[in-house]
Amino acid sequence: MSKKNIYIIILALILLFAGIWAYRAITGKNSGNRGKQAPQVIIEPVGEEEIIWTYEAPGRVTSKYQVNVLARISGYLRESYFKEGDFVKAGQNLFKIEPEEFSNAAEVAQANVKNIEARLTYAEKQLKRAQELVKNDYISKAQYDEMLSNRDSLVAQLASAKASNHDTRRILSYTDVKAPVDGRVGIIKVTLGNYVTPSSGPLTTINSMDPIYVTFPMDTGDFATLMQTDKDNNKNRKVELYFSSGVKYELDGVQDFHDNKVDETTGTVTMRATFANPKNILLHGEFVNVKLYSNNKIKAPVVPQVAIQENQAGKYVYTVDENNIANLTYIKTGIQTGDKWVVKEGVKAGDRIVVDGLQKVVPGSPVQEITPEEKAKMVSLEEHNTDKKNKKKGNK
Repeated sequence: MSKKNIYIIILALILLFAGIWAYRAITGKNSGNRGKQAPQVIIEPVGEEEIIWTYEAPGRVTSKYQVNVLARISGYLRESYFKEGDFVKAGQNLFKIEPEEFSNAAEVAQANVKNIEARLTYAEKQLKRAQELVKNDYISKAQYDEMLSNRDSLVAQLASAKASNHDTRRILSYTDVKAPVDGRVGIIKVTLGNYVTPSSGPLTTINSMDPIYVTFPMDTGDFATLMQTDKDNNKNRKVELYFSSGVKYELDGVQDFHDNKVDETTGTVTMRATFANPKNILLHGEFVNVKLYSNNKIKAPVVPQVAIQENQAGKYVYTVDENNIANLTYIKTGIQTGDKWVVKEGVKAGDRIVVDGLQKVVPGSPVQEITPEEKAKMVSLEEHNTDKKNKKKGNK
């Protein structure tokens, strides 16, 4: 056999083996693809329930009355009758400004009133006598008119003196600086011995404590939802308060007011709730969290808790389209009702979601829908096969 024929035979064998290898590779790959099936999952539509609509937001405690206590006259601060942080009643004395200058002026004004009263009494007696004398022409009409004018002048002077006396008494009363409202006194900002004037600024501040307000913002979208939900029943909504520690305040409040405008900077409406504060636990300026409840119920989509998963980006579910392709869909949840979560954003009632077999789902890939009954049969069969294998191992 020639070398040429030998080379031809070797080349033919190489091509034959290469073809066999390629065929096996292709058929093996195709058989592998045919063996890979879409994961079997249970799918349910998103339900809908009537719920009380809720809204959560950060809030701030603010006193119903926050009053700066000011000096209304000038003088040296002589006394204080309270301690910082005390609870005071309206009308209670807080400070004393030296009164001597003002009491002296009041005494002079009072003496002036008495002096004019005495002169008026004498003038009225003289006028009464003159009335008889002028009738009998013992005095002239001009003399009588002069006495009448003098009496009338004294009447006017007395009215002016009484007004001046009243004013000096009023100013004297300002030497006692009183609490204008019930509340808790803050820090004393001007200490005893200092000279104070009406322009000196606050001597201290009183914050009313009970009841007390909590204000919080609500974006316009949620505000519109709230208005549409409650319609005519649009007042006195229940509000819960939670401290920064997460502890709930023991008393519920009432949302009884909202502002009549939208804040142009934040795009929110300021809401206000009133809370009873009998133990003075809530303090002006404190930051808290509030939870507002609508008066009427609203229909909202609900999702089983087992269908919800969470990652760093937030909570999500797997929605399934008409081609049975599973897609990862992020949602925003509201309150929990039984074993379900109310969904605020992301899905709507009727959307199909995966509720079982979530671990096998690959986003963007197809899934195979099975019924709960089919899943139960599969589980039962697997358990049966496992038991048989365990028995065989035990027999060996």
